Amino acid sequence: MFTLGELEAAARLVHAAFAPTPQYAWPLLAERVGAEVWVKHENHTPTGAFKVRGGLVFMERLKRENPDVPGVVSATRGNHGQSLAYAGARHGIPVTILVPRGNSAEKNNAMRAQGARLIEHGADFDEAREEAARLAKAEGLLFAPSFARDLVMGVATYALELLRAAPPLAALYVPIGLGSGICGCILARDLLGLSTEIIGVQSTEAPAYALSFAAGHVVTTPTATTRADGMATRIPDAGALEIIRKGAARIVTVTDDEVAAAMRAYWQDTHNLAEGAGAAPLAALMQERDAMRGRRVGVVLCGGNIDLALFRDWVMARA
Repeated sequence: MFTLGELEAAARLVHAAFAPTPQYAWPLLAERVGAEVWVKHENHTPTGAFKVRGGLVFMERLKRENPDVPGVVSATRGNHGQSLAYAGARHGIPVTILVPRGNSAEKNNAMRAQGARLIEHGADFDEAREEAARLAKAEGLLFAPSFARDLVMGVATYALELLRAAPPLAALYVPIGLGSGICGCILARDLLGLSTEIIGVQSTEAPAYALSFAAGHVVTTPTATTRADGMATRIPDAGALEIIRKGAARIVTVTDDEVAAAMRAYWQDTHNLAEGAGAAPLAALMQERDAMRGRRVGVVLCGGNIDLALFRDWVMARA
């Protein structure tokens, strides 16, 4: 999909906007799971999530190749929209974002604060995405998908940072929403010639990629009701699935209760706040602690954007 040289150029573009995020081996997490645990802190980006990297690469190319573009429209549960809004503001490109009704109020506010025009539509992400595609045609806007080459190359820069900065990792757990993060990790690992196992993580309530991985073809689900909204996808991207099937070791599914336990562990052991998708890799590692005991493992804390009300109800109420 891209070369190491292209990935390094993307990293330079990203680093012009913000410094590489840290990766730390946290001793209390190591005690908790019996393994050396390296956390990639994508919750420390300017938007609080990894997606901003893809937005910066996507918008830079768009502005360079189509300087008169009237605007971009896309759909999101939050982090992709913040990414496009942040990058759009840097490049002077208007951004319209579709979100499902009942979406995170705090993520909605963050997208508006970045300058996006926000429209609520549909019961879930996939219905919002269909409306965004319709609006693109109706208003002459460019539709920005959630999975595309520039987005994958942009988010792969965090994997490049992690895999070069941390000691060799036996495994890396990565959450799956529409697939850009895990595909970026697979491609970066392969370009660096490493043997690190890439393990995908999904919710038991939104397992479309896990089902597709097992079946060998795209399998959709009628609902995606997890509280970890960054993983709430019903319809896998066929291109992403192909990369995942070739490059991932397996996909682990975790319950919302397991994710809540991982969010508490992050707060107790590192004093970092994780959103649901951000905590899911640690939840999967905690589920597989026996298999990973004594090994060096990476987990991606892909974002920390969770509403306070949801954190209280979902996480603290079970403490």
